[in-house]
Amino acid sequence: MIRYTDDIAKADEGMLCGFFVGWHNAPSPAQHLAVLRGSFRAVLAIDDAAGRVIGFVNMISDGVLTAAIPWLEVLPGYQGQGIGSELMRRILEGTEQFYSVDLLCDVPLQPYYARFGMTPVPGAALRHPAALRGGAVAHRRDAGP
Repeated sequence: MIRYTDDIAKADEGMLCGFFVGWHNAPSPAQHLAVLRGSFRAVLAIDDAAGRVIGFVNMISDGVLTAAIPWLEVLPGYQGQGIGSELMRRILEGTEQFYSVDLLCDVPLQPYYARFGMTPVPGAALRHPAALRGGAVAHRRDAGP
């Protein structure tokens, strides 16, 4: 049975294996967990029988007008079962107060996101692949010493 939750506090690094398939330099489980915990909102799909996270989506936001969805992923063995769609439905729930909810994706994925009311827009991105090496976790500026 698959369970959905936004309670990230109960997740641990060991539950986050197998994600970022095809990435040359994938985030470490520690980085992945830190991203989820530092997000404005995140939703996990958990296979309780396997004791692991099998899908996730996260949102970052100013909490007032704008939000962005940087990651949505479902483990390969669980794809095609509607898990990604349910994760998207849950993360978008209650976002009507935001002026914009942005998501960057490759052109072939745009029809998938159109099902959720999203429209293609021009964009730009800056990537630093070296930030994924070594598994270091950056700390938030407001976290204190």
